[in-house]
Amino acid sequence: MVIRILQVVAAIGTIATGFVSLFWPNAVRGFTGLSPEGGRGITEIRAVLGAFFVALGAAPLLLNEPAAYRMLGIAYLAVGVTRAISMFIDKSVIQSNIISLVVEVIFGVILVI
Repeated sequence: MVIRILQVVAAIGTIATGFVSLFWPNAVRGFTGLSPEGGRGITEIRAVLGAFFVALGAAPLLLNEPAAYRMLGIAYLAVGVTRAISMFIDKSVIQSNIISLVVEVIFGVILVI
């Protein structure tokens, strides 16, 4: 029961992240380091960091299947592994990357359980 609640919280957190990117694409600049260049860049943030995250978070809630939550968890863990490796290769071990990595691992584990 507690795990299911945490999984729903993780899915809602994913949706919330998507909404921020979708409706306030310039707000992600400070945390992600991404600076959209013109309309094309803003569209990309809205589409990939916005709508894609909304859909990824909403799918488990709508489908209400354990496999859908696991899929989201696997996605978070894949992003986390990639981020961890990239942080050292790209010399970007900074606070925002560390926070993102911690959230990705926590959400990933909760969603895969």
